[in-house]
Amino acid sequence: MEGVNAPEHPADHPRVAAVKEALRRAGADPASIAGLVLLPDAVTTAAAAAAALEVEVGQIANSLVFDADGEPLLVLTSGRHRVDTARVAGLLGVTRVGRADKEFVRAATGQVIGGVAPVGHPAPVRTLVDVALGDYERVWAAGGVARSVFPTTFAELVAVTGGTAAEVG
Repeated sequence: MEGVNAPEHPADHPRVAAVKEALRRAGADPASIAGLVLLPDAVTTAAAAAAALEVEVGQIANSLVFDADGEPLLVLTSGRHRVDTARVAGLLGVTRVGRADKEFVRAATGQVIGGVAPVGHPAPVRTLVDVALGDYERVWAAGGVARSVFPTTFAELVAVTGGTAAEVG
């Protein structure tokens, strides 16, 4: 695996297992599923993940959960920029999009901030996928816990999440 410093393979953590199963059910490339690894340390920021994987920060698909008029919204955004919440609210036709607190995130995804994966949630979560991720052949997304990641593509993220490609930054 290019750029990865000998990570160990994921243990049977229930959130990691749920992500792998959700990827399988959604028809993800088997290489994405097999590529899910545990890094030596938690990577709760795009910069930390990029450094650990030895890739560009833009290749990190940050999983950010927002409260969109009381409903959960997952935005998978390139690590190279921030989400413009006013733009996202306009795209969705909602009044307000604001950062969700840890309880809201856990209730919506079954996962904790810093390790939220694009899939593996108790119920489907409305998802936007940043078109900037399409600038890279390979991107990395969280795998359900703060030190797990998996390789994927922009197109695969859109497909496995049932998400909508959008300019979010």
